[in-house]
Amino acid sequence: MAELVQYYGTGRRKSSVARVFLRPGSGEFKVNGKAFDEHFVTEAQRIMAKSSLVLTETSGTFNITCTVKGGGVNGQAGAVRMGIARALQEFNPELRPKLKAEGFLRRDAREKRAQEVVRRALVSVQVSKR
Repeated sequence: MAELVQYYGTGRRKSSVARVFLRPGSGEFKVNGKAFDEHFVTEAQRIMAKSSLVLTETSGTFNITCTVKGGGVNGQAGAVRMGIARALQEFNPELRPKLKAEGFLRRDAREKRAQEVVRRALVSVQVSKR
């Protein structure tokens, strides 16, 4: 049996985590078992998720399978972008300078500020003991 050729990359943005698998193929793109256009509804999300492929001119060469968890859809699109960039780097290390210059290998670590969490607790309904 032929060995399965695939490249793996983990992407993270805010509180989203994406596991991305690139396999040589025709350009099919699935996210959590759904079609790419079904998961990423807006055009901006689609552009963000595919930007690594467009930059490296490899958009039709791989079938992409992603599993994404956590955060909102915009955060997930950024996580997929980073995962694809890391997988492409595994496929061809010469792409690293190009991906790094665009910032696709850098994590966007923004989280909710603790101050906002405390404010939400203060605004919520007061609990009565009796």
